[in-house]
Amino acid sequence: MGRLLTLTAIVLAPVWASADDSPRVASINVCTDQLVMLLAEPDQIVSLSLLADDPRSSVMASKAGLFAKNTGRAEALAVQKPDVVVAGEYNDPALIALLRSIGIEVVQFPVTRALADIPGEIRKMGDVLGQAAKADRIASDLEQTLEKPRPLTDDAPLAAFFFPNGFALGAGTLSHDILVAGGARNLSVELGFQGNGTLSLEQVILHAPDLLIGAQTYDGFSLSEEMVTHPALSQVPVLHTNVDWVCGTPYVMRAIADVSALIDALLVSNGD
Repeated sequence: MGRLLTLTAIVLAPVWASADDSPRVASINVCTDQLVMLLAEPDQIVSLSLLADDPRSSVMASKAGLFAKNTGRAEALAVQKPDVVVAGEYNDPALIALLRSIGIEVVQFPVTRALADIPGEIRKMGDVLGQAAKADRIASDLEQTLEKPRPLTDDAPLAAFFFPNGFALGAGTLSHDILVAGGARNLSVELGFQGNGTLSLEQVILHAPDLLIGAQTYDGFSLSEEMVTHPALSQVPVLHTNVDWVCGTPYVMRAIADVSALIDALLVSNGD
């Protein structure tokens, strides 16, 4: 927990230096938004994506209110004249090509699929922003924390990702890594899932997981959610994911801590 507090302090620390000699950046992806806010000096940030303000999409939504937004359209970005645009690997290829054709540098970042990838992505963004020293401090601190995962035993509690329509996550996903680091086995992996897949209600009931990992809850009703609220699962504890689970930032440590806390509670209730 001490290490988590240190990481949080670094992430939230104010930045006072001038960005006169550093590249000005626009971000068009909600995950690159967060890496930019984590590392850039405020006057480096030309604009962020529209999702940056959404607390259901970004862990740094409150901080994003300090910065201008962009529509993710080439003409709007050209008017803003950033030195570099940072994007995700699945941003519109036509947009990326058009920006490059008019002389705007674009650096793309991959979807984060493993905890071990995050320090490298932080360092990459530090290089893009001219903030290599700051990025290395944050990345090194995170690496030290990730080197001490909670031991995962063969009899560790079994968790099932069970999102609307039975959507589930297996090996090769950031969510799987978070779950395992928190001390739980993943039913999807035990069933051979690689990447994304689906679980039926019958599979979940048959394998009797100790806990469910569910999606963020929203107002309203959806037929896709009916199966995950079936009465047969009413006694199974549910941990709802949030924005800490989505992007490759140090905030994944909070997601790991949430899993670990629920595992501890389960073990206590089981008398282990």
